[in-house]
Amino acid sequence: MNGAGTKTIRLLLVDDSPSVRRGLRMWLALDPNMEVVGEAIDGAEAISLARSLRPDVVLMDVEMPGMDGISATGALRSVVPQSAVVILTLYDDAATRTRAREAGAAAFVAKHQMEETLLAEIRRVAMAHE
Repeated sequence: MNGAGTKTIRLLLVDDSPSVRRGLRMWLALDPNMEVVGEAIDGAEAISLARSLRPDVVLMDVEMPGMDGISATGALRSVVPQSAVVILTLYDDAATRTRAREAGAAAFVAKHQMEETLLAEIRRVAMAHE
């Protein structure tokens, strides 16, 4: 809980770009209800960290070396079912959305629409997984 009595949403950031993770961390830090508890550079690291950190929400990129975000989302659904996965990607097409949904993603946000929708989607999926 934060000082206002609202539950703090614990986030795991998963993106192979350090600059994207740093930018997300700085942007999310502006919201007193968001706490970034970890960062991963690929799907395999995301699964390992999620298992120990138990985040409320995992922000997952799609295209990463090694295990991609869609495969990691499917694995996370069985490893940490209490964590909601929000796909955050440049690839805003129907096929990618369908693959993400079938893997168990709770939401899909295109990076170019991030500022308008990301915080609302994080809050929505965190509340749905309480």
